[in-house]
Amino acid sequence: MKPFALFFALSLLLLSSCGGKTTVITADMAREGVSNYCHSNYDWTPAEDRPDLMYVTLGDETDSTFQVIFRSYTGSFTYFLVNKSGGRTKMTEYVPTLNIEQDAGTIELLDWLK
Repeated sequence: MKPFALFFALSLLLLSSCGGKTTVITADMAREGVSNYCHSNYDWTPAEDRPDLMYVTLGDETDSTFQVIFRSYTGSFTYFLVNKSGGRTKMTEYVPTLNIEQDAGTIELLDWLK
């Protein structure tokens, strides 16, 4: 009976380790990837003389996600919700002066890490 139990336990271990590896995202990776995305997709020239106009910063963190916030020179914000397991990132744009919030799509954070 013991050989069967050992075989069963080893089989479960082998099956659980099969499949693709998922990259675990750190806070630094989340900020760097979002920063790379924002520098590639937004015009930063208004911030050359006033760097406080535009920035990327870490926001809230949960067990499964990091929030990274991009502030545009227009005063709007884009919130990036980065999944810690794999890096799939949901974007939401918010314009405080108009109180408008809308879905802005998704990105793969790993595509924006160097």
